[in-house]
Amino acid sequence: MLGFFRGKGKRKENKKENIIYTPCKGTVVPITEVPDPVFSEKVLGDGFAVIPAEGKIYAPTDGEVTLVFDTLHAVGMTSSMGTEILIHIGLDTVTLGGEPFTAHVVVGDKVKKGDLLVEVNLDKIKAAGLNSITPVLISNTDTYDKISLQKEGDVLFDEAVLKIL
Repeated sequence: MLGFFRGKGKRKENKKENIIYTPCKGTVVPITEVPDPVFSEKVLGDGFAVIPAEGKIYAPTDGEVTLVFDTLHAVGMTSSMGTEILIHIGLDTVTLGGEPFTAHVVVGDKVKKGDLLVEVNLDKIKAAGLNSITPVLISNTDTYDKISLQKEGDVLFDEAVLKIL
């Protein structure tokens, strides 16, 4: 499991463009602007974050679900191109014990871009005094030559936002 969080290995030979899409409607910000150093300092990998405008989190690409935390606050997947993605819904939301989350996937599920992964009650996160900003991380960042944010600001669900080469 540690390999998932910080993928180590050879650089990908496949030079095909790899695009990650927004997992929800909201506002995209660079990962460096997430108010938690674990994310902003890219300890778990590079990526971006979304301040969600609604409580539905969708698959940002085609792939397989590889991780669903018991507390349902984070989902991991490996894309069909081998990209390891971690979607972490909110900051410190692990402390909520899964209560505001409903998972719609389990480990091993094959998903297509746009499939519903998790529903979350954003009002409950706010009521608990927590931040709903949702980092989307590429945990095997080291295997790629370049990861670039393609769009910032307000986005709809399913917009191309991250290019991986």
